[in-house]
Amino acid sequence: MLAGLTFLQAFVILFQGKYLADALVNSWQMKPLQSIMLPVTLFAVAFVVRHLLNLLNTKIVQYYSGKMSEEIRSQLLDKVYNSGPQMISERGTGNLVTASLDGIDLVENYFKLIFTKMMNMSIIPPVLLVYIYFQNIASGITLTIIVPLIILFMIILGLAAQSKADEQYAQYTILSNHFLDALRGLPTLKMLGLSKRYVKNIYTVSDEYRRRTMNTLRIAILSTFALDWLTTLGIAILAVFLGLGLINNQLPLFPALVTLILAPEYFLPLRDFSSDYHATLDGKNALTNILSILERRDTEDTDKLDKLTWDKDSSLEINNLQFNYSDEEKADAVSLDVDHLKLSGYHHIGVIGKSGSGKSTLIRVIGGFLTPEHNSNITINGQKVPHFTQRNWQKELTFLPQSPYLFSGTLAKNIAFYRPEASQEEIENAADKAGLKDFINTLKDGYETMIGEGGRGISGGQQQRIMIARAFLANDRHILIFDEPTAHLDIETEYALKKPMEELFKNHLVIFATHRLHWIKEMDYVVVMDDGEIVEQGTPKELGSHEGAYSDLIENMRGDTL
Repeated sequence: MLAGLTFLQAFVILFQGKYLADALVNSWQMKPLQSIMLPVTLFAVAFVVRHLLNLLNTKIVQYYSGKMSEEIRSQLLDKVYNSGPQMISERGTGNLVTASLDGIDLVENYFKLIFTKMMNMSIIPPVLLVYIYFQNIASGITLTIIVPLIILFMIILGLAAQSKADEQYAQYTILSNHFLDALRGLPTLKMLGLSKRYVKNIYTVSDEYRRRTMNTLRIAILSTFALDWLTTLGIAILAVFLGLGLINNQLPLFPALVTLILAPEYFLPLRDFSSDYHATLDGKNALTNILSILERRDTEDTDKLDKLTWDKDSSLEINNLQFNYSDEEKADAVSLDVDHLKLSGYHHIGVIGKSGSGKSTLIRVIGGFLTPEHNSNITINGQKVPHFTQRNWQKELTFLPQSPYLFSGTLAKNIAFYRPEASQEEIENAADKAGLKDFINTLKDGYETMIGEGGRGISGGQQQRIMIARAFLANDRHILIFDEPTAHLDIETEYALKKPMEELFKNHLVIFATHRLHWIKEMDYVVVMDDGEIVEQGTPKELGSHEGAYSDLIENMRGDTL
């Protein structure tokens, strides 16, 4: 439909130039007013029809762009929802938020601009050029020669602008992730007195983004100026030849005049496309990024594990577990290579190691948030599975991260995260066990108190207590995975949380990643990690009886060097 309307618009532009030239020629030849009024009227009709067709084209493209952008947004959100935390772990929250919000808006704008401009540039100039050839062959040849030169110049500057835009969009994604990480870590930075120092870091990243944006705009403005200059020069050269032809009586007035009137219309689609091309680069980059997410393969074989109820006789054995981050995901992250690890019953397993040793990666793989390589050998209760992203495995898990996420809603609904159908009495019992009762009693609306998105209005310690209450309420889940849950808390708050957490450990398999020394005393078994590998494992007593990685790590912990 867009192509057909653009084709009609090309002929309307042609008629508009022809009738205007007819009116001017008749006026120059001093013909009767009636012979002038008819072409002027037809020119006016063509002018109105042209803009009506242009309006209709715009409406069609806007409708299509809005529909397609919403469809892409829906597909993107479905992909993120189905992939879950694995997608967030690989891509980064800031990247996904940028793609879902700003990225979709950029894609919609890209669709609005690119289709109309492409159609105009592909259809209108050829139609006008054929007519000009019939009027004056020399003028047609002149226009034919000028256009390839302009396009070549556009390509050269366009490639330069594309390169800059790619860098700028990548920097925008980095900035988004950086800004989100800064917000998440702000309480810790303030507690450590480092928030002012971090301001300079944010300023540096922001200023780098500004500099890259200005470099991109500089090239875009330069190319727009160059294109305008070339097209103006082309029209001027054409006008000189036509003028000489008229002076020497080698060319009638009408062909010269109609050619000169249509020449700017001939170049106009090319100029519009060039100027809007730079405006669509961000949209093109955003679309490329979104399509790369949509093309990402979902994790397969998520129902290989039979119904699971973890108890004191259950076991998990891992052999040759490997995981590697791709370059585009986390180039500086630690890969995982675990030869052997066996967990069973209601044991409490401590995972320790210096920063960057792979503790969190191991925790996320076991939690099913990251998918290991295909050759990994995983056995749960005697049943082999390709990875931990098994629905029945994850139904047995309660995951307690460093920064528990609280959703916008009531306090009661946040506590009932794992069991939305829980009764008010069960929610209150879980809150009491987590030590939340006194805090909730101080609130005007009690359990119906509204919490802001991300836990706004709730302190870090209380957020952790809400997380513990969630675990107490999910008493049908018997596997607890802790990813340094007290890392961002001061020692007093952590000590206050320790008692309810120890109560929570009972009748659970506990996998506890930490760098705090006092938690090791609560563990039955310790796994020591370094550079993505398990370098030592055993009971604290066994590992402490000889010099090794465990003893060195304990010594470092006591020296506060971790």
